[in-house]
Amino acid sequence: MRFLFDRDTRRRWFDVIMSGATLLCVALALLPLGSILFEALVRGAPALTPTFLTQSSLMGGIANAIQGTVILIGLTALVALPVGILTGIYLSEYGKHRLGGIVRLFVDVMTQTPSIVVGIFAYSFIFELSLLGFFPPPLVFSVISAVIALATIMIPIVARTSEEALRLVPTSAREAALALGIPRYRTILRVVLPSCASALVTGALLGIARVGGETAPLIMTAAWNNDFFNGLDQPIAALPTQVYRFAVGPSLAENRAAWGASLILVLLMLSISIASRAVIRLRAVRR
Repeated sequence: MRFLFDRDTRRRWFDVIMSGATLLCVALALLPLGSILFEALVRGAPALTPTFLTQSSLMGGIANAIQGTVILIGLTALVALPVGILTGIYLSEYGKHRLGGIVRLFVDVMTQTPSIVVGIFAYSFIFELSLLGFFPPPLVFSVISAVIALATIMIPIVARTSEEALRLVPTSAREAALALGIPRYRTILRVVLPSCASALVTGALLGIARVGGETAPLIMTAAWNNDFFNGLDQPIAALPTQVYRFAVGPSLAENRAAWGASLILVLLMLSISIASRAVIRLRAVRR
C-alpha cells in the first residue's frame, strides 16, 4: 500500500492524468472545427462540378465569386498588413508612454467592434465624401469601399498580434544589437522582425481569415455582381455574399450550391495558411 501512494507513484499518476486531460481539451477544441469541415465536405462536395467552378453566378456558378474573394483579400492585405505591422512595432518598441496606451486602447476597441458597424462606417464614409464631390456616387458600392471596410477590420487584429509577437523576442537580443552600435531601426528590421517572423505570419493569417469570411460589411459596400471583375469602382462578387445569396434561395439546388461555396471558402483559407507556413519553413531551412 505504501508503494502505491509514495511520492514517485503519485507524481507519475498526476502526470498521466494531466496528459489525458490535455488531450481531452485538444479533442474538444478540434471537435467544432472537425465537424464544420466534415459537414461542409459531405454537403458541399456533390456541388463541386466543373461548370459550378468555372461559370459566373449568373449561370449558377461561383467562378466570379472566387475571383472577387481573392482580389478583396489581396487588396485588403496590401493595405492592412503594412499598417498593422507598423502599428504593432510602434506599440511594442516605442509605445511605452501615455500616447502608446491610448493607441493600444483604441486598437483593442476596434478589434471588438462588430463587423456590421464597420460596414456602416465604410458606407457612410464613402457616401458623405461622394456628396461633397470627392468621389463619384457609384463608388459607394465598389471594390474600394469594400477594401476600406475589410482593412478597418483587419488592421487592429494584425496590430495586436504583431505587438504580442514582437514582445516574444528577448530584450537581450535588442540590447546585444544596440551594444554593437547598430541603430535602433536596423535592430528592429534585422534582428527583431526575423526572430518573430512565424508569429507575424500567424497574426496576418488570423486577420486574413477574419476578413475572408465577413459577409455583413460586403453586403453594405461591395454589394454583389453577377459578372467578373469590372474595375475598382464597380461592385464585386465574393464567396461570403454568394453563400448568403445561395443559402436564402428557395430551391434545394441553391442550398446545395451554398454548401459548395462554403467548402471552397474553407479550402481557400486552408491553402493560404499551408502555403504561408511552407514558405516560412523553407526560409528557416535556408538560413
